[in-house]
Amino acid sequence: MSIDEAKKKISTARSHIVLRHPFIAPLALGMKVLVTETLNPPTAAVDGRRMYFHPAFISKLTDPQARFVVAHEVFHPMFLHMTRRGGRDPLLWNIAGDYVINYLLVEDRVGELIPGCLYDKELYESCGGVTERIYDQLVQDVKSGKRSFSGQPGEGDGHSSMDNCMDDHGENKEELENEWRIKVAEAAQIARSCGQMSVAAQRFADMILKPKVDWRKILQNFVVKCRADERTWARPARRFVSQGLYRPSISGEAMGDVAVAIDCSGSIGGEQLSQFAAEIKKIKEDMNPSAIHVVYFDSEVCHHDAFSREDDLVISPHGGGGTAFSPIFRFIEENDIEPVCCVVLTDLMCNDFGPQPDYPVMWVSTHQGTAPWGEVVIMED
Repeated sequence: MSIDEAKKKISTARSHIVLRHPFIAPLALGMKVLVTETLNPPTAAVDGRRMYFHPAFISKLTDPQARFVVAHEVFHPMFLHMTRRGGRDPLLWNIAGDYVINYLLVEDRVGELIPGCLYDKELYESCGGVTERIYDQLVQDVKSGKRSFSGQPGEGDGHSSMDNCMDDHGENKEELENEWRIKVAEAAQIARSCGQMSVAAQRFADMILKPKVDWRKILQNFVVKCRADERTWARPARRFVSQGLYRPSISGEAMGDVAVAIDCSGSIGGEQLSQFAAEIKKIKEDMNPSAIHVVYFDSEVCHHDAFSREDDLVISPHGGGGTAFSPIFRFIEENDIEPVCCVVLTDLMCNDFGPQPDYPVMWVSTHQGTAPWGEVVIMED
C-alpha cells in the first residue's frame, strides 16, 4: 500500500469515528497524522501531539481495525501515558497502557480489536484498570515466566504490542498534561451536547478530569480528625453501660484505640497488604494511639490482634472465604473495643454492611465502589 492510500484509509477511519464516537472525534481530529515508512518495526506510534503509521501495517487492517488503531493512538496521550511513565521500562509501560486502552475500546465497541493484540479482562479488572498496577503485575509475570511479549501484532503467544508510545522530550510535561485535560473536557462537552456521551466515554473523561487524590494523606487526615480534644458525653463508654453506669468515652491528646479491618477474602493482594501495613505503622508512629486492633475478616471475623504503644505492628492475614462487613462491627461491639475510628481495607465487593456504628469509618478500597455510610477513598499508587 502506498503512503497516499494509507492516508486515505486513516482519513476514512477518522471520518467514521466522527460519526459514531463524538467524544473521541475531536481528540482524533486534533492530532497530526504522519504516514511514514521509517517506523521500525512497521506498526504505529504516538507522542503527545502526533500519530505515526507505517503503510505496510495499515494495509493489513480491515476498516474496523483501522478505526480501532486510530482511537488506540488517541488514548495514549489522553491517558497521559507519556508523562506518567517516570523511570519505568518503556516497553512494559507501553504494554500496560495497551491493556488498559484495548479493554476500554472493546467495551465501548470502537472498531475491532486486531487478533493477537493485548487484551486481558481479568488482568484489567484485578488491577482496577490502573496502568501503574498493571505494569507492576507485568513485571512480576515476566520475571516468573508467566508472560512473554513479541513486538508484532498477531505474533507470538497472543501478547503483543501494536504501537510505540513515545515520550516527546521537546514538550513541557505539565503544559502537555494541561492541554490534554482541556481537550478532554471540551470533547466531553461536545458529546453531551449531542446526547451521545456513552457510559464508557464518561468513564474515560472522569479518569482524566477528576484529580487523583493521595489516599495516604486522606487516611492520615481522617485519623487526625478522629482525635478529640476532650472527654465527651456524646458517646458513652460502652463497657460501662452494661453495669448501669454512664461515663464519657475516652479522648484527649492521648489518642484512643484505632480499629483496622483487613479483607482477607482472597481479592486483596500481598502488595496492597504490604502497602497498607506501612501506612498503619505510620499512623501508629505519628498518632500514638493507645492501641491498634487489627481485625482480619472474610465472611466472618477470622482473627484479631491488639497492639499497644510498645508493640511492633505485624500484619499477618487470616481467612480466604467470601466477604461480609457486618461481622467486623459486631465483633468490635461484642468485645468491648471502643475505637475512635475504624479503617477497613477492602475491594468493596459486598453488600452486607450492617448498621452504621457510632464511630467514624473509612473504607480504603482497591477498586471503585460506594458504601451506604462512612468515607470511601480509592487506594491508588
